[in-house]
This record gives sequence, C-alpha cells and structure tokens, in this order.
Amino acid sequence: MSPRTSLIRATAAALALAAVTTGCGAPGDDDGGLTLGYFPNLTHAPALVGVENGILQEALGEDVPLSTQTFDAGPDAINAIFSGEIDAAFVGPSPTINGWAQSGGAALRVIAGSTSGGAGLVVRPGIDGVDELPGTTLATPQLGNTQDVALRWFAREQGWRVDTEGGGDLSILPQTNAETVNAFALGEVDGAWLPEPHLSRLVVEAGGEPLVDEAERWTETDGAFVTTNLIVNAEFLETHPEAVTRLLRGHVDTIDWINAHPEDAREAAATHLADLTGTRTNPEVVASAFDNMTFTVDPIAPSLAAGAEHAEAVGLLDPVDLNGIYALEPLNGLLRGDGRDEVAGLQEDL
Repeated sequence: MSPRTSLIRATAAALALAAVTTGCGAPGDDDGGLTLGYFPNLTHAPALVGVENGILQEALGEDVPLSTQTFDAGPDAINAIFSGEIDAAFVGPSPTINGWAQSGGAALRVIAGSTSGGAGLVVRPGIDGVDELPGTTLATPQLGNTQDVALRWFAREQGWRVDTEGGGDLSILPQTNAETVNAFALGEVDGAWLPEPHLSRLVVEAGGEPLVDEAERWTETDGAFVTTNLIVNAEFLETHPEAVTRLLRGHVDTIDWINAHPEDAREAAATHLADLTGTRTNPEVVASAFDNMTFTVDPIAPSLAAGAEHAEAVGLLDPVDLNGIYALEPLNGLLRGDGRDEVAGLQEDL
C-alpha cells in the first residue's frame, strides 16, 4: 500500500467515525458558545495571545462563552472540526488542504490568515551548503505535514530522490518536534525543517546553523507564505454567522495588538504557552521566533494553492480542487468597516 493511500484511508476512517459522532454533537446543538482549537506553539501566537489577554472572549461577548481545546497535530484538530467537537481552529495549510479534500469541500472553510513565515532548515555545524546535504538525515514534524512537504519539495527541486521510508539521496525522518530537538542535540540527525519555536531552539539551545529560510523560497509572494490560518466548521459558519464574525473581530484586534506591542505580545504568548505545557520557553528563543514570523489576517491564498501542488508533486496528495475553500466575506466586511484593504482568496473564490 502506498503512503498516500495509507494517509487517505486513515483520514477516511476518521471521517467515518466523525460522521457518526456528528449526529450527537453537531455545531449549533450547544449552549450558544464557541469552542476554539489551537496548538501550544508560537506559530499560533494570535490564539495564545487572544485567549491569554481575553481579547477573543471580549469580542465574542457574554452571550457567546469561549471554550478552548489544544492539539499537538493538525490531523487531530481537523478530526475535531469534522465531528463538531470544536467549531473553529488555528491550523496549518497541509492539514487544512487534507481536511478539505477528504470531506469533499464540505467540512471546513478558511476564514482568515494568522501567521506567515517561521519555518526553515537548520543543520549541524560543518554543513556549509545545500550541496552537502545528500547523505544526511533530516527531520520533519510529521509525514505529510506542512514542513515535511516543504522539505520534500525542496529536495525534488534539487533533483534528489527521497522516499517516505527514509531512503534516497537524503533520509527524511518524520518525528515529533520535541524528539527532533533532542535528537539534534545528541547528533542523531543532521538537521531539521521545522516551524517556530523549534527552529530557534535548534539554533539558540543546540548550536544549529540556519541553512534555508523558507521565506526566501516564496519569491512569487514576496517572501510571505501561510504557516497558520483560521478555519471554521462549515456548518457552524452557516448556523452561527454572528458568532464567527465576532470571533474574527477578536482575531483582527489580537493581531493588531501583537503588531503594536511586540514585547508585551511575546510575554503574553510565552505565559500562555507555559500554562499549557508546564514549561517556560527560553526568552531568547521566544524573541528569535517572533522575529521570524509575521502576523496577518491575509490568508496568503497563493501559497496555500502552491502548497497543495507541492504535496501532489511529491506524492502525498491526490489532485484537489480548492475552489470554495475560502469564506472571507465576514472578514472583509470587518476590514471595510475599519477602512482597511480587503484580503483575497483564490481566483476561483471571487
């Protein structure tokens, strides 16, 4: 069985379970609240800060209580969207695309951007150029995740052969971010293509050297690429449009606050992250991570479409039609009211 087939069948099984679960817990069959999913990860800083500072709850109002649930992997968050366990989520582009594809476009919509950048390749000292990578072992967070696809696409562009079993001209080893940090420090892997803050941890705490800044590879979008976007359960959007608009109000206000108060935002994100994980992130790592990211409500739609093309090209995704994946009118209505420029989805969404 091919890796792609395995991934599709696993997701299909999850969807089947979700279909059963949805019957007893669909969006809208609740107390009028909103449940938001996000990761204990600095690439989800707008969620960390928005929850920590109460900005999201203030925007939702007293009649829409906010509850939260955290996840360690995109597929888990997507399955929770499918089942109605959560109503909205901050999640990366690859899980978003996979969720859209496996539900036939029925389960979710992207309603805003959140984070751009904050990903790339860090290697051990002694690797001084890209041409020295063949024969090395490089880690990614998960087979088929956003950074895994980025590394495999990078290898393909170099003309290198890689496979999903760790073989080829270089060995790609999917493992958790925490495992990668430890493995890198012990010399068990030669480098890793990771998101923040794990990217900065390899540099600050483990002596790694940045080799590839992913932003430099996105020339068609002037270095911008979606790392995290905000999605919503499609049924919840239809049945609770006002709650979604209020969530977006809080999201816009949170990103404005982060960009206007970067030092305070770093502290708020670090505090909330420590509450979630029980561990305080090195302040130098937090500062480095924030310097590598841009927080924006622009979904940077061309990079999502390109990510889908890359995943297809490296054999991790069947062809997918993304027409309709964006539902940006609620966000654009707020931006128009604020006198700001609107954001765009894909051409097919216009």
